[in-house]
Amino acid sequence: MTIAPAKLTDPTVRAFVTAINAGDRDAFLATLTSDATMSDDGSDRDLLQWIDKEIFGPNGRMDVQTESSGGHALVANFTNETWGEMRTAWRFTVDGGKISRFETGQA
Repeated sequence: MTIAPAKLTDPTVRAFVTAINAGDRDAFLATLTSDATMSDDGSDRDLLQWIDKEIFGPNGRMDVQTESSGGHALVANFTNETWGEMRTAWRFTVDGGKISRFETGQA
């Protein structure tokens, strides 16, 4: 069963998922600290290159299945035009209402 983004517990993570699903890169970047970092499958990546390649270039979308850790951990079916659909895990570090780090990978 999918959890609607509007029902996600943490408002910053909610805005992150909403921005992805709307294809709104500017709104997505507004959820992040200026020095935010990320990793994919355990490897740190260049955040801006990664989001353009994996999310905004190929029309990425998140359908959240579960949330835990106060809304800072999600399992979602992530879909994009490059890879199709995959089950992914997402973990967020939120500082002062912004995401300073997120980690994703196959779940």
